Amino acid sequence: MTGRADVALVGGRVIDPETGLDDIRTVAFTGGEITHVTTEFVAAEKVIDATGLVVAPGFIDLHSHAQSLIGARLQALDGVTSALDLEAGRWPVGPAIRAAEDQGRPINFGFSAGWAHVRATIAGGAKIGPDVILPAAPGWDQPWSSRQVADVLDMLAEELAAGAVGIGVLLGYAPGVTRAEYLEVAQLATEFGVGTFTHARFLSGAEPGSSLEGVLEVIAASAATGAPMHLCHLNSTSGRQAPQVASALTTAAGQGLPVTGEAYPYGSGATEIGAAFLSPENLPRLGIDHTAVHLLAAGRPVRDPAEYDELRATRPDTDVIVAFLDESDPDDLAALLGTLLLPDTAIASDAFTPYLDASPVTADLWPSPPGAVTHPRSAGCFAKVFRWLVRDLGVVTLPDAVRRCTLIPAQVLAASTPQARRKGRLQTGCDADVVVFDPARFGDVATYEQLEPSRGMVHVFVDGVPVVRDGELVLDARPGRPILGAGLG
Repeated sequence: MTGRADVALVGGRVIDPETGLDDIRTVAFTGGEITHVTTEFVAAEKVIDATGLVVAPGFIDLHSHAQSLIGARLQALDGVTSALDLEAGRWPVGPAIRAAEDQGRPINFGFSAGWAHVRATIAGGAKIGPDVILPAAPGWDQPWSSRQVADVLDMLAEELAAGAVGIGVLLGYAPGVTRAEYLEVAQLATEFGVGTFTHARFLSGAEPGSSLEGVLEVIAASAATGAPMHLCHLNSTSGRQAPQVASALTTAAGQGLPVTGEAYPYGSGATEIGAAFLSPENLPRLGIDHTAVHLLAAGRPVRDPAEYDELRATRPDTDVIVAFLDESDPDDLAALLGTLLLPDTAIASDAFTPYLDASPVTADLWPSPPGAVTHPRSAGCFAKVFRWLVRDLGVVTLPDAVRRCTLIPAQVLAASTPQARRKGRLQTGCDADVVVFDPARFGDVATYEQLEPSRGMVHVFVDGVPVVRDGELVLDARPGRPILGAGLG
């Protein structure tokens, strides 16, 4: 018999991806810290029978724009205990952290220093709002003078010192920005000992300006500066060049370069119709036309090229779903799996907050109000990995799926925050961010037409506090804490 704990999860299949543990154990925790992973009896205030269930570290989402209460609740039911917006990031980071703390979050959260937001602030002289992912200030995405670039770097440095988790770079939305500036951003990351999180410059299957070229730029920046460079949503930015991208990343990793990547298990992405890579002339280079671009709020594809051009000209912020790969097509499926199944690809959702009547839902509401829309990855990304990749296709083992959702993202984060060393693992002394799910039932339900939370996630603990109990959200539980960068973490 060992010492007393607050909670003991008994009889579950315990998976710790770092040590390779995959066996029946008791996991117990007290005061937000795991105190026991054992075959022995543990006395506890609360004993939970986990027989037939999987007990794993809480999932870590490196790429979630769903930094709202309802977004976090949907992600908690998907097994996420830490969700960070590292691709777009924020500026300034401090107020974004305080706003989340004031409202409360069921899961942990964090932000990178948003390069695009810094540029937009300089270009427009105004702060970017907390719910805006893509800036709209004229000229923010153009090549700048060395003096302006120096201002960008100074502001990014201030954000890193204020708790930003690395630097987020929306390079794909500003393909005209100089390569020299991107290299300087990577050098700044090296000086602060943090990583960068990049939406690569191009999205195309044709040279020049191909997806492969964009990925090679990120690899080159890592080789030139030593900075840890993380590639966001490899599945969408690689497209049909996935085999070449996979080969380049595998070779780079084999040479010891700190280049990592993430993907989500969908052949469609979401963005704004005014994105540079959705220009009419680029669509054929993607192998699609306007019919592959669906208006999120309207629930239909763009009618014709004339409507497409009009929306880009008059409403460039219109949210759209873009079908860049067809999951039912064998070749497209192979391309999608090619990035998902790289040995060290992390799972990350690219989630965003549900919208209702063209505005993000930021109020304290549950369940999601009727008519609210978002990409299904915002509710079911991680569950789809276990339903589709593990059970339906059998291309990923359950322990490896856990590793891709927990340890790998924690290892990516380790370059930018010391808090990551206590997450993504089920070991004594680690944070009590723990999920308990039914391996036969855990799966996604959300579709492009209907927003629904995932099913089969039985219990979720954040800092030892239950935020999901017996499959239901604990609505008043808001133990989420900010994850801070090396400057403050």
